[in-house]
Amino acid sequence: MPFDFVTFIDRRQYPTQKWQRYEEDVLPLWVADMDFVSPPAIVEALQARVEHGVFGYGRTPDSLLQTLCQWSQRHYDWEIMPEWQLWLPGVVPALHLASLALTEPGDGVLTVTPIYPPFLKVAEHTGRLAQTAELAEPVASGEGWRLDLEALEAAITPQTKLLLWCHPHNPTGRVWQHEELAVIAELAARHDLLIVSDELHCDLILEDEPHRPLAALFPDLADRIITLWAPSKTFNVAGLSCACAVISNAALRQRFEQAMSGLMPGVNVLGLLAAEVAYAEGEPWRRELLDVLRVNRDRIGEYVKRWPGVSWQVPESTYLAWLDLRQAGLGDSPQRALLEQAQVALSDGADFGWPGFVRLNFGTPAALLEQGLQRLDEVLSK
Repeated sequence: MPFDFVTFIDRRQYPTQKWQRYEEDVLPLWVADMDFVSPPAIVEALQARVEHGVFGYGRTPDSLLQTLCQWSQRHYDWEIMPEWQLWLPGVVPALHLASLALTEPGDGVLTVTPIYPPFLKVAEHTGRLAQTAELAEPVASGEGWRLDLEALEAAITPQTKLLLWCHPHNPTGRVWQHEELAVIAELAARHDLLIVSDELHCDLILEDEPHRPLAALFPDLADRIITLWAPSKTFNVAGLSCACAVISNAALRQRFEQAMSGLMPGVNVLGLLAAEVAYAEGEPWRRELLDVLRVNRDRIGEYVKRWPGVSWQVPESTYLAWLDLRQAGLGDSPQRALLEQAQVALSDGADFGWPGFVRLNFGTPAALLEQGLQRLDEVLSK
């Protein structure tokens, strides 16, 4: 392969959440950033920009707007306009901004669990009413997590104004199918809900199918949807803090932009550059990354077969494995038990609304993943 997904890069030399949260003997396979060097084209462009030496306030370049339009058309068959794009310093801030801009204090903000933990904090942080519905967990091996229509209907009240949706899904790795998304569309229309569709992992689909944005699948629904994209997960540039809200409805976009004013700083000038290079030149690297992730995913599956009381549903997207350890005999907190007994740091399912599960990040060189799996095997195969 022309790109290097093998070499281990020592990340402890610079402060980093992933590698410095735990002691040095702990192998971190938790937070969702990868251990691969970003695409060479991005690194080279950043080096050239740094040599310029001036880092004053930037602006979103027209070339980036056009580049994202081209990426959307080519990869998602969705024609978007440059004026639909609002660039900001991250998807998590965008979730909170949407709540502030589109709802009033006391309104309901709904999401389904398990879910990426910041989703569960949006209502609390913005003075809204937190509402949740559970997904239906797999009932047999090989089946995936499913929408529970009855639970979702029951969670919607007259106070519900905003649905926070994750597509593809973090942490289960589900790629929602058209019929499932049609349920979301029908509910939103019937209950007059606005939707924030977090599509952060949409360029990491591991199966042979394209991503279709929610707003593209249901054009009649597009006026009530904010779509969130970013290069951060796919191209491993999360630390450059750059994301985009795609909003076709002008009135909705104006409300969102007004909420940004004075509350959000301008986007990192290096992040804007990295985003443009990622979408313009990063496709060959992305394709190789997907091959690497598929091999790593398969290796996890080989180990899971050896672990009594452990189950999973093979993720269709992302570099995140969602493992059910409720029957593994590790007590109330499998995450803590594995941290203490195997010296492997995983994300705690309780933070996603589902205790007893852990999330494992396999976006790392194969040798490092193997080391982590061997450590886990010493505890879980007993």
